[in-house]
Amino acid sequence: MAAMELRHLRHFVALAEERNFTRAADRELIVQSGLSSSVRALEREVGAELFVRGSRPVRLTAEGTALLPAARRALEAAEAARQAVQDVRGLLSGHLRIGTYPVNPRLLPLPALLVAFARAHPALDVSVRQFPGTDLAARVTDGELDCALFDQIGPPPPGLRALPLVAEELQVAVPATHPLATRTSLTLADLADEPFVETDPAWTTRRRTDAAFTEAAVPRRVVCEVADWQLLRDLVEAGLGIALAPPTQLTPRAGDPDTLRLIPLTGTRLERHLALVLPTPASPAATHFATHLTTWRPTPHDAPQATPEMP
Repeated sequence: MAAMELRHLRHFVALAEERNFTRAADRELIVQSGLSSSVRALEREVGAELFVRGSRPVRLTAEGTALLPAARRALEAAEAARQAVQDVRGLLSGHLRIGTYPVNPRLLPLPALLVAFARAHPALDVSVRQFPGTDLAARVTDGELDCALFDQIGPPPPGLRALPLVAEELQVAVPATHPLATRTSLTLADLADEPFVETDPAWTTRRRTDAAFTEAAVPRRVVCEVADWQLLRDLVEAGLGIALAPPTQLTPRAGDPDTLRLIPLTGTRLERHLALVLPTPASPAATHFATHLTTWRPTPHDAPQATPEMP
């Protein structure tokens, strides 16, 4: 069998993960015909078809499924070998794949953090991909991501470790005209008869809230479920119901009056915990990024450069 080329493995992994020729080709910065040729060359090398022909989205054959974890390990080993040489030279290079859910910059200034990290490691190729928060840890476990920012609830899965970054306490959000708006604090029992606007049941904030009401044996009535914080704010503001939410997600739009009241919860501590999840052991790049997140302090040079206005 001919020697297997790393680029063929890299293209195979990209297509297996993206499940789409256009996205995989864009990710690898090649044309689709080049991607197809690379996959066919790999199939000749291993003596088997790796993808089901004509399937939409692209699907792996049994042979392709068996090859995928081995291909990822081979690419990781090649990257580790390259990094070992760069470590001697004091450089961090290669590729760092970061996953994240939509993180509010008021909670974590991710753009400034990434700018500072990229400037500190110019030889490192950093890519950031956004996913639903519910499957980020699984993508790190599968090797699709090197690390990920996620809203942690409970211990991380086996083989992963979580680095706590920021905690934010949930508060009760009510319209300014609501009878509870004048209160300085509230308990779960105070909210028993209130209609709730809630988030998707899979979201970690929702799971925490559901668990708290169940544990306290306090019934509640959810009248609406949404998957967008701004829409949740708008519905509470309009009087459809109240909410338990992180304050950073409930700031008004620019120029809009702030007609919500946020009231602390007493007797029960409800928090969301932003953490970085990474494998054990992690790649050198992921380890450096974890250190960067915990030690970074903003400077004027970390802000993204403004685009000059057109005359």
